[in-house]
Amino acid sequence: MLWYVYILRCGDGTLYTGITDDVSRRLAAHRAGRGAKYTRGRGPLELVYTERVQNRSAALRREIAIKRMRRSEKERLIKSVSKGAF
Repeated sequence: MLWYVYILRCGDGTLYTGITDDVSRRLAAHRAGRGAKYTRGRGPLELVYTERVQNRSAALRREIAIKRMRRSEKERLIKSVSKGAF
């Protein structure tokens, strides 16, 4: 089963990083207020980055690596992919 690491840009400009096995379902959950507590009340939420990984373990490791990045590094990562790739 494939897993994904994703980054959301919240309405207040902050970035949220998470993992899922179904990006569209998870984004819908975030937008409905059933996602992470952090994203509740921070809408609108925009999916700005996705990265496919082989399994949940790899997704968790990559999520941690992204969360440790500085904001400027995350912005470069986001800019490195075209929006059409989602």
